Amino acid sequence: MVYNNKVEGIFWEEKALQGNNNIEVQNTGDNYNAGQIEVLEGLEAVRKRPGMYIGSTSSRGLHHLVYEIVDNSIDEALAGFCDQIDVMIHADNSITVVDNGRGIPVDIHPKTGKPAVEVALTVLHAGGKFGGSESAYKVSGGLHGVGLSVVNALSKWLIVEVSKGGHVFHQEYAQGKPTTLLVNIGETENTGTKITFIPDLEIFEETVYDFNILAHRLRELSFLNKSVTINLTDERTNVKETFLHTGGIQDFVSYLNKSKDCLHPVPIFIETTKDNVQVEVCIQYNDSYAENLFSYANNINTQEGGTHEAGFKSALTRVINDYARKANLLKAADSNLSGDDIREGLTAVISVKVPDPQFEGQTKTKLGNSEIRGIVDSATGEGLNIFLEENPSIARKFIDKSVQAARARDAARKARELTRRKSALEGTSLPGKLADCSWKEPDLCEMYLVEGDSAGGSAKQGRDRRFQAILPLRGKIINVEKARLDKILGNAEIRAMITAMGTGISEDFDISKARYHKLIIMTDADVDGAHIRTLLLTFFYRYMRPLIENNFVYIAQPPLFKVKKGRDIQYVYSEIELNNTLEKIGREKVEIQRYKGLGEMNPDQLWETTMDPAKRTILRVTMEDAMRTEEMFTVLMGDKVEPRRDFINKHAKDVRNLDA
Repeated sequence: MVYNNKVEGIFWEEKALQGNNNIEVQNTGDNYNAGQIEVLEGLEAVRKRPGMYIGSTSSRGLHHLVYEIVDNSIDEALAGFCDQIDVMIHADNSITVVDNGRGIPVDIHPKTGKPAVEVALTVLHAGGKFGGSESAYKVSGGLHGVGLSVVNALSKWLIVEVSKGGHVFHQEYAQGKPTTLLVNIGETENTGTKITFIPDLEIFEETVYDFNILAHRLRELSFLNKSVTINLTDERTNVKETFLHTGGIQDFVSYLNKSKDCLHPVPIFIETTKDNVQVEVCIQYNDSYAENLFSYANNINTQEGGTHEAGFKSALTRVINDYARKANLLKAADSNLSGDDIREGLTAVISVKVPDPQFEGQTKTKLGNSEIRGIVDSATGEGLNIFLEENPSIARKFIDKSVQAARARDAARKARELTRRKSALEGTSLPGKLADCSWKEPDLCEMYLVEGDSAGGSAKQGRDRRFQAILPLRGKIINVEKARLDKILGNAEIRAMITAMGTGISEDFDISKARYHKLIIMTDADVDGAHIRTLLLTFFYRYMRPLIENNFVYIAQPPLFKVKKGRDIQYVYSEIELNNTLEKIGREKVEIQRYKGLGEMNPDQLWETTMDPAKRTILRVTMEDAMRTEEMFTVLMGDKVEPRRDFINKHAKDVRNLDA
């Protein structure tokens, strides 16, 4: 969860003047002239606008530096020259990445007169991935040639060591500039590249690496590259983890479904190569109601999908319907099953390796190659057809589940009509317990979802009525992880939330209709409050996910304690802050009140501590990684007890402020 995270960007316009060497510029009274056009040389642009290259200078951008270096090593593995990568977090939060690939070239580059490794580290768009059929890499995710040089530019210092041709070559850099020459420091029988760097505090908001974040990405890469061993070592805690998954994406799907009950024990795996495109597809159905589809192109998580996803979905829908008709599992009068019905309870991973991928945008989150759709469609169709013919009992399970989903979807469609707001001519249909705000501009308005009628009453009295709406929630909403949409829409509290937001849900969701651009969950600071918050977040994640993706969802942070000494009153938000406050004001004649519920605060206190935009602290709910989020919701809210028990046992020692 991140609050007030900024992503930098830049826009410029270039106009070319040709055929006129005698240009007169009339003085218009402004002071915008050629002298104000700044030309950034070398890696200055990266340091000036780091967000353009790594997304942000927050924790996300910090970890992205490691991914850039590791991805270069993975490209060596894809080329067939690397099978081991070691990543180390050192005590000072510097990072070392070592691979046993060919090693970056160290001979003199013909155009620059500098060692090739220095060119790769100091020049944007320099690399071995632009040469087409003559390229050093036939398949690669790093197509822009900026990764290594960007990491160098954003590091306080960086050291590169290349083992190649029987020798070890060493060079050092500071803030992107070489501070030593490339020198031969010894002999070796090994080959590979070793990069050690520490992020620059002048650039990043924080420089502390999270082992779990790195472990997640490295585990993902090991699933996608089954021949590579990846070791992650944290010297700060002496923790080491090794990732090697010889089953590839079959292991990946099994990992994703480990907390679920599956309809068939072994995932369906399809693998083929056509027109130099490698296609891997793996699917497994479980008894849940959610679809989990993850797609990758050249190891890049294409979160927005693309042609490979479109080809997969088309084939899956066509083959399941054709088989259902052929096996008389659908009646002649029945409509075909929809893609949404067929994908209910599906976990799937699609991985393609494309020689010349066309990604949409620098973020590379959507694959655009038109030919990939047909290739994946054909591969999925052929492989799935064979599986269904050879496993009729499992095929029947798939289709029975899809038919049930279709019936539930029809019931949900009817129930959804109850949640849609009527037009102005028909009158309003906002829930009666909603205390709406007077302003009508959604980007200025916020709605608090408040636990309980008592706290809701205090919030209504304490709020700023101009832009703050209050929706009290009675009790706990249904756990959407264990119910279909028709049952979910039968819950009065959920219907009230959907109607108040105005966006609709699921496939009807339209974020442009949102009546509030801040949705703030405000629950008690106890176990029940945490449970209600988790239930609400699960609902938003499953059925109104764009609210989270567009940074509309927040969590209020009410104080845990009221500290009074004489006439002085302070509100503190954690036990650490309480101890610091007591150290500062003294521990004698101090009254400490522990707030267990929002209802214990009067309206003025609630406004001052939790609702006043000038003073409050709220946490923005983000989706840093969809797969990690999916896994956590499944563990906490799913049907299986064992994964939840394991999670509780593992993290019990970290619990604070647990109410009996």
